[in-house]
Amino acid sequence: MSSATMERQEAAKLPEGDVVRILLEQHARIRDLFADVKSAQGEQKKQAFDQLRALLAVHETAEEMIVRPAAKKTAGEKEAEARNREEEEANQVLAELEKMDIPGAEFDARIAAFEKSVIDHAEHEEQEEFPALREGCTEDELQRMGTRLKLTEKLAPTHPHPTAAGSPAAQWMTGPFASMVDRVKDALSS
Repeated sequence: MSSATMERQEAAKLPEGDVVRILLEQHARIRDLFADVKSAQGEQKKQAFDQLRALLAVHETAEEMIVRPAAKKTAGEKEAEARNREEEEANQVLAELEKMDIPGAEFDARIAAFEKSVIDHAEHEEQEEFPALREGCTEDELQRMGTRLKLTEKLAPTHPHPTAAGSPAAQWMTGPFASMVDRVKDALSS
């Protein structure tokens, strides 16, 4: 199992703006946020979960829209579809977690199981998908994908939307509208 420190070290070896570097840095941040959720109490726990939920929502949407089409060509359709299915499942669990009582014991048990599945998913990407991308794409293509990933994340929904998850086509069709709704909801609740 890798760690946030290892992911940051691997990311630092790659050029700034490279899509794999960006994703490794985000994986490290996701690990940090899981640790924050587990160690925090009360309002701090809710804030940590809100940050985690938003990062996972935009991260997974951008991966599906930008990374998966390239991964189908470099890592194979079976690999890309497996990652999309995992993200679809994660989106459903994230939606359930969002509705739960965050200070409750049930939430703690569910978030621990969810963390394991998210980390397993990230490790599959890091071990199977990312090396294939690095091998099958030019540095210029990886940079362009990094730029598109960052732009997509700015427009991506900040809450889980299970009906669109796992489908890049559905993300492209519903993502911008869902993002507007999510960002208004976020602004009103803060």
